[in-house]
Amino acid sequence: MDRPNLLILMADQLAARVLRAYGGGIARTPHIDALADEGVVFDSFYCNSPLCAPSRFSFLAGQLPSKIGAYDNAAEYPAQIPTFAHYLRRAGYQTALAGKMHFCGPDQLHGFEERLTTDIYPSDFGWTPDWSAFEQRPSWYHSMDSVIHAGACTRTNQIDFDDEVVVAARQKLFDLARSRDRRAFCLVVSMTHPHDPYVIPHVYWNRYRDEEIDLPRVPDLSGSEDPHSRRLRHVIGLDRVRPTAAQVRAARRAYFGAVSYVDDQIGSLVATLKEAALDANTVVVVLADHGDMLGERGLWYKMNFFEPAARIPFIVHAPSRFAARRVAAPASLLDLLPTLVTLAYSGATPAYAAPIDGVSLLPALEGGGAASGEVIGEYLAEGAIAPIIMIRRGHNKFVHSPVDPDQLYDVSADPDERVNLAARAGRAQLVADFRSEVARRWNLPMLHEAVLASQHRRHFVYAALREGRFTPWDFQPLRDASRLYIRNDQPLEEQEDLARFPRLA
Repeated sequence: MDRPNLLILMADQLAARVLRAYGGGIARTPHIDALADEGVVFDSFYCNSPLCAPSRFSFLAGQLPSKIGAYDNAAEYPAQIPTFAHYLRRAGYQTALAGKMHFCGPDQLHGFEERLTTDIYPSDFGWTPDWSAFEQRPSWYHSMDSVIHAGACTRTNQIDFDDEVVVAARQKLFDLARSRDRRAFCLVVSMTHPHDPYVIPHVYWNRYRDEEIDLPRVPDLSGSEDPHSRRLRHVIGLDRVRPTAAQVRAARRAYFGAVSYVDDQIGSLVATLKEAALDANTVVVVLADHGDMLGERGLWYKMNFFEPAARIPFIVHAPSRFAARRVAAPASLLDLLPTLVTLAYSGATPAYAAPIDGVSLLPALEGGGAASGEVIGEYLAEGAIAPIIMIRRGHNKFVHSPVDPDQLYDVSADPDERVNLAARAGRAQLVADFRSEVARRWNLPMLHEAVLASQHRRHFVYAALREGRFTPWDFQPLRDASRLYIRNDQPLEEQEDLARFPRLA
């Protein structure tokens, strides 16, 4: 078959478990459901760092965050680190990005030939955490205001952003259909919903009723939680205010409304793909950067390796290429780059310009093999005071940090991770094996020092750049109006014909 086009649809903070395709019973997502019914659904798919920027950077690079300095939401993605956009361009693809990718630093393209919108978040170092002053809560940290004030609204920053992203992406699909450039394309459309704050316009709020919104399955564990969860309570302000059951329900209702909003946008984009006659040879991928705790264990947002925060949807829809199936073995965002590259190179494996930590999922997509069966994760951002490592292999999930007791969960028998098995005598050898693997894979003292040094440098640079004239790095999408609609640089009939789709015979 011809090399496929790629349409990658990314949601922000979308937990797999809320979707019907992953066993959820509340969220109304008919468009995602339809893609899942005809596609390949990966049941145990994870982000590699449960925070926006580090997760996205590992998704782009196919490398663990620690290897590329992607420590937190103000880490610079080095321009010399190849992304899948670089590989696809070398393979002859045209690459475009609409929406959020949380690039920090002066390079705001990272291999994308075109960027259709600006980003929703700042591109500077202002959100750099400080492990040396953990007790201080900067103004940019999450707070519980998002939960306390959850509900319906008319308009938000996030609606403004995602509406622009989807309109730009739909226009790009029509432009691709009409273009004389016949290269295959990769278009990434990255929305910011259903990320908090938990507010959503009335039309989506009213798709749900209070009585159908369930409350968290695992109760608030305040006083008996693990040390990292205790630190997260400080980070998100739970030590200042505790939401009521009504506020928890309202936040979850708004979140489900935001999930339905994302589903509608996905439906619109898939419909546009068909209207542009591009659907037959396009692989559609639905995924997220991380999940959301949504009040489970009393926690909100992400920043930990519990299932609601770390497990994300991964659905690949290309019925002419891949028969509908489900893949049980664990896999992660690290596997995206090699998967996309092998698709672009017709199944061949090119010489990578940098080390790759993931593996191609093409055999699993084609039904001739399984996914790798393991996921490696790292968390190095706010809420931590030392590196946190996660290994998911088979049905076991092991979480280790030098400053905390180990955690071991059997996520098959205990999907809510209620029972930490790390101290059980019968699991002593398994824990020892995992600890030995951690020692082989990481020099944690050296990594700790590298994170602290990076934080120190970035705090200094940020403060220095704010003195005198400030030159922002935020991406500025340029719109050349001289090339739009009807202009006098070519015959009128030719302009009208080029803009008409389908073209006249």
